[in-house]
Amino acid sequence: MSQYKYFFLLVIVASLSGCRSAKSLETKGTIKEDISAKQIIKETQRQTANFKTLQAKLKIDYTEGDKSNGVSVNLRIEKDKVIWLSAPLGVARAMITPEKVSYFNKLENEYFEGDYSLLSELLGIELDFNKVQNILLGETLFNMSVGTYLASNNEVSYVLQPENQQAIFEILYLFNPGHFKLDSQQLSQSKEKRFLQIDYKTYQLVNKEIFPEIVNIVAVEDNSEMRIDLEYKSVSLNEDIRFPFEIPSGYKEIQLK
Repeated sequence: MSQYKYFFLLVIVASLSGCRSAKSLETKGTIKEDISAKQIIKETQRQTANFKTLQAKLKIDYTEGDKSNGVSVNLRIEKDKVIWLSAPLGVARAMITPEKVSYFNKLENEYFEGDYSLLSELLGIELDFNKVQNILLGETLFNMSVGTYLASNNEVSYVLQPENQQAIFEILYLFNPGHFKLDSQQLSQSKEKRFLQIDYKTYQLVNKEIFPEIVNIVAVEDNSEMRIDLEYKSVSLNEDIRFPFEIPSGYKEIQLK
């Protein structure tokens, strides 16, 4: 996978907020056998983070086959409007809005500006701004207010799945009984031999809001597997922040095939 595709994938999955200076959240909880799917969904919606802006520094380690690398990036989000990610010294930068995805790489003198097709191809699902933002904030990929869900448990987490799974893919959500945030969300596409699993290992409190702290992601397609491990080093909310982004002149446009 080329360098720009790595960076785009990190844009999708890297920004699941965390911070060592924040207070780690207790994850223990007791499973209630009689709790309904509607009650679980209601509790998870109560825990949705409420903020205007977020900025953080994130350590990312990724592995694909015999290739591995690590990088620290700066993340900024204006909720529902902009997602911005910058590598050290601004050598690579990406900005996502509801309208488009933009990216440039100073090392390769190249840029991309277009729709969500590249991001969708990388994760194997149809993406838009809301879905990307939900992944970054540790929220469910799809809106759980739509459709009917079945509830069970695995003695550690509440397990929710749609009563009628789609033919294209199957999705599974695991919620922590202590704070009702995601322990894991898993998406499988048997026909395409694709599988995506995002595990939220620990959470933290930031200004009384709950964000993921350490996240492990595994993306599988055929016999190829990519693993991404995330650890946030700092995070702050509701500060005045900027989103500088300007594609340098003379750069070659990345053409998607």
